[in-house]
Amino acid sequence: MLPTVVKLLRETILFGVAGTVGFMVDTAVLYALQGIMGPFYARALSFLAAVLATWLINRNLAFRGRASALSRKSEFLSYLVLMLAGGLVNYGVYSALVLWQPVVRQHLVLGVAAGSLAGMSVNFLTARYLLFRK
Repeated sequence: MLPTVVKLLRETILFGVAGTVGFMVDTAVLYALQGIMGPFYARALSFLAAVLATWLINRNLAFRGRASALSRKSEFLSYLVLMLAGGLVNYGVYSALVLWQPVVRQHLVLGVAAGSLAGMSVNFLTARYLLFRK
């Protein structure tokens, strides 16, 4: 029982590390593109960049002992599809805050953070139990 708990804790922490890196990528791409595309289209592209970053980290660190049995391309596409569930939660929270909270409209990073936290548990569960399973 204890090794299972330790493994789950390790995966959760590393998933959080991947999420932190994904948050930084998401925010950097959003700020780079928002002046050109606006905060909504820019966020869609920044989300895709964050998914790529988190997939690379999660497959090589957090879930390295859990094979997906898919080719890298198929695994990434599956990961992207699964992350869309958390991404919808993430984007919904972000959009609501941008629309209804002036402070978030002025500091988009607050919306990115709130959305990221909201979608993280959905993403962890789908990654661990649907894609990266033994």
